[in-house]
Order: sequence, then structure tokens, then C-alpha cells
Amino acid sequence: MENTLGLEIIEVVEKAAIASARWMGKGEKNTADEVAVEAMRQRMNEIYMRGRIVIGEGERDEAPMLYIGEEVGICTRPDAKTFCNPEELIEIDIAVDPCEGTNLVAHGQDGSMAVLAISQKGGLFAAPDFYMRKLAAPPAARGKVDIRKTPTENLKIIAECLDRKVEELVVVIMDRSRHERLIQEVRDSGARVRLISDGDVSAALSCAFSGTNVHALMGIGAAPEGVISAAAMRALGGHFQGQLIYDPSIVKTGLIGESKESNIERLKSMGIDDPDRVYDAEELASGETVLFAACGITPGTLMEGVRFFHGGARTQSLVISNQSKTARFVDTIHLFEEQKTLQLR
Repeated sequence: MENTLGLEIIEVVEKAAIASARWMGKGEKNTADEVAVEAMRQRMNEIYMRGRIVIGEGERDEAPMLYIGEEVGICTRPDAKTFCNPEELIEIDIAVDPCEGTNLVAHGQDGSMAVLAISQKGGLFAAPDFYMRKLAAPPAARGKVDIRKTPTENLKIIAECLDRKVEELVVVIMDRSRHERLIQEVRDSGARVRLISDGDVSAALSCAFSGTNVHALMGIGAAPEGVISAAAMRALGGHFQGQLIYDPSIVKTGLIGESKESNIERLKSMGIDDPDRVYDAEELASGETVLFAACGITPGTLMEGVRFFHGGARTQSLVISNQSKTARFVDTIHLFEEQKTLQLR
């Protein structure tokens, strides 16, 4: 699957990032998202595959979104039998966030990117559009920290695993009212806090790379993005755990269903009988082969954003595979018009 789709999924996120980046700083977050969705859909429908969106922009409605359950790829066309060999057909599940950090794009802020994860059919956890308590940590702390421990306990473990002092650690937390106690505890432990407004997939990924000055992600964010983060962290060998949040009173902001009781019923209808279960990366992204791809829309810790020049653009992407155990950074120049010169830097 990696050999067949590796380059193509890079192009999928590149197309989405370029489309969204044209709206950077214009205050139009919905437009930035919509153009990324359309660019991502168009490129995926050019790939020889039968793909199913398991994590997308929500249930099907009138909006031009990549909805949950949508099928994409050449082999989903009505006439697919004439050119798609069933014996060679690749069936995959896809998790997408065409514009992770729409507010970041709208306001011209760092950290937005186009992301997706793919695996064989059934290889990605079909997370409901709920929230998720998350814990991401470096590979050295994998299996040693635990989301059921206190933040203080986990920070001590991370410090020991990295041979650092707690005071040298940086923890990324979403700047939300629900995190007031968490932020205070992390500060009281001696660690430093980096507050972000959006984009916790990038923060989770940063934990897996030394030199990013990010040592943990803690707190509650969107569940679909949690599955995407888990796919990347599994391939990178980092630590990731997630626990679904179904009680609206805990989230405090955003939409999460009408009531705690109705949310529990919805989870049961999806086959989730233990709503409090803690999932690790291998459970959220359980496929034999898992691929993750991201392309920076605005500059971030791991990747540059889209840089336009006369007649073209330059992108930086990241593709991660658990099959080849690689994390490839891909620098691409896209030519929209005939060029007289190409500037390297």
C-alpha cells in the first residue's frame, strides 16, 4: 500500500494546502476549509483505489464537505468495473482534516496544515464527532506514562525518561476554559506551558521529534483529530492515548450532543459499550499498514507553510509510514506557469 499510494497522498495534502493558503490572513475560515476540501476530494478521486472516509467533515449535508461514509477514488465511479481489477483493488479507510486549524489560516497564524491518515479497510477507529482527552509523549516515555495518572506524575516520568528536569519540559495545551485546572497543575509541577488556540495534531507530532522543544500534549481536543494523531504517533513510536469525552459539562465549549445520556446511547449504537475506555495508538490506528501525510499551510514547528512566488508555489510535507518505518520530509516546487528562472532559496 505504501508503494502504491505514498507519493499520491503527498499530492493530496499538497493540493489542499495550496488551495487553503490562498485564503491565509483573509479572515475567511470557512472558505479556507471549503477550498481545501474540494482540492483534497478532487485529487483523491484521481487515485486508483476504493477509499472510504471514516473521519471527515461530518455527516452528509448540503455543504461541500468530505463527509463520513463518502467513497473516493477512481474505483468508486459507476463505470469502475470496466477498468478496476477486483484482484488488484486497494480498499482503504481514510481520516482527513483538509484544513487543521481554520482559525489559524484565517488570522495568518502559525501551525495550520492539511492532514490525512490511511489504512486498510477497518484499520482506523471510526471516532464519533465528540471530544477526546489526549496524552502524547516522546518515544522514550511510551508505555510508561498513562492518561489515568495525574499530569504531575506523568511529567516526572517524562523527565526521567528524557534525563531532564521537570522544569526543562514544555507541555502544549489548548487554550480553553476547561483546561484551567490542568494548566495550573502543570505550572505548579515546574514545567512550562505553551498555549495554542488550534491545531493539536501538530502538537502531538512534535512530541515524537527531539529538537522541537515540545515534550507532551495534554488536555481535551476533537476526537477525530485524535485518531489522526494516533496514526502518526504509532508509526513514529511515540506515546499516544485517547479517552472519549461524552459529557457536555466537561467540554464547556463547542457542540457535543444534546446530553450525556444521549451521547452514551450514540456510542452504544456505534458498538462502543465502554464509553470510558482508554485507547492507545495501536487501537486507534490498528491497521497492518498505516500512512500519515501532512502539508504545512502556514509555518509550523515541523514544516514550512505554503510559499507563493510568481507562477508557482513551494510546499513542505511530511509522510510517515509504519511499514517502512520512515518519516520523510518532502520539499516540492509547484509550477503553475512557464518559468524563466527557478530560485532555490
